Amino acid sequence: MIGHLRGILLEKHPSNVVVEAAGVGYEVFIPVSTYTRLPDVGAEVKLRIHTHVREDAFLLYGFATLEERTIFEKLITVSGIGAKVALGVLSGIAPGDLLSALGSGDVAMLTRIPGIGKKTAERMIVELKDKIESMAAGLPSSSVIATSPLNALEQDVLSALVNLGSQRTAAEAALKKAKAENVATDFESLFRRALQLVR
Repeated sequence: MIGHLRGILLEKHPSNVVVEAAGVGYEVFIPVSTYTRLPDVGAEVKLRIHTHVREDAFLLYGFATLEERTIFEKLITVSGIGAKVALGVLSGIAPGDLLSALGSGDVAMLTRIPGIGKKTAERMIVELKDKIESMAAGLPSSSVIATSPLNALEQDVLSALVNLGSQRTAAEAALKKAKAENVATDFESLFRRALQLVR
């Protein structure tokens, strides 16, 4: 099983990257929280990997930190949460906020995450509440990426919103509102605010 991948970042998108290592390009699915920490294309990148083997596929999920991977692996143990939903959870809420919501039993906060309904949120709390103390230790503070050119930034935010299930027109409207509020122009701030407005 692949647990760590280091190589040259060939492509990056809010939902996936391609990393070249030893002449092979690996496609790796990532959450937005990892995307915001990626270097520029052409630079070396290191990702913690969760390898998922299915009968019809061999899939890699990558994370900027060990903590993110640990949270992902805990999430996919919850009944009704697969890898795609788990990535959506990590994309829709900061890891520290997620652990706080699980610890306090905050169903309302969890149901604001796209793809998480009330029953799933309740299952997450019941099944993960006892496991979050060790997960919470040492979580890194959220990092702010360098400001990207506005057009590229907008495209990335739109792509991330659509990948999480938003209609493109609704995502565009939410992005416009977020920009009108003078939200900070880093990806993570703009994305999270647009995500709140798209619902």
